[in-house]
Amino acid sequence: MLRGDKVGLRARHEDDIPILQAELYDDPVTHSRAQATPWRPITPGSKDSPLLVDDKDQGHVPFSVVELAGGTLVGTAVLWGIDTHNRSAHIGLGLRPSARGKGYGTDIVAVMCQYGFVVRGLRRLQIETLADNFAMLRAAERNGFVREGVLRSSAWVMGEFLDEVLLGLLVHEWKPVSPG
Repeated sequence: MLRGDKVGLRARHEDDIPILQAELYDDPVTHSRAQATPWRPITPGSKDSPLLVDDKDQGHVPFSVVELAGGTLVGTAVLWGIDTHNRSAHIGLGLRPSARGKGYGTDIVAVMCQYGFVVRGLRRLQIETLADNFAMLRAAERNGFVREGVLRSSAWVMGEFLDEVLLGLLVHEWKPVSPG
C-alpha cells in the first residue's frame, strides 16, 4: 500500500466495486463530470464495469483509496495514459460523497505524485479537470501543479459544454511531502 498523511492507495478489491459503482458510477451527474465517456447503466456484477481492473494494462493503473485511520474505502485514484517514451501520465481521482471536503484529494494527489515520479520514474504528471471543480484545482495546486491552459468548451457535461483546466507538474518542480 502507498501511504499519505490521511489515505492509503491499494489494489482494487472485489468488494470495493459495488460500493464504487453505487456511489460514483451509478450517479449520471458525477460520472459525466468525471469521465470523458457518456454515462450508461451497468448491471451490478457486470464484466463490462469500468471499475474492474485489468492487471495486464500497463498504461492504466487504478487504485482504491482507503482512510488510514480505520481502512474505510473513500474513493478511487488512477494513473492513466502512461506514456513510457515521453515519461508522462495523467492523474484522476474520485471521492465518495461522504469523503468529500476532508482534505483527502490533496493527500491522494501527493501520493499519486510519489507513485508517478518515484515508483514509475515519470518526468511529467498532468491533471485535467472542469474549471468549476475548485476542490480538484486546490488539491493539484497545493501539490505544486501549475495551470497551463484552459480547454474552452471541451467537456460535454449533462447537456452543455464546459471548460477544462489543464495542470502540469514536472519532476524537478515536485516537492515531496513525507507521510505522517
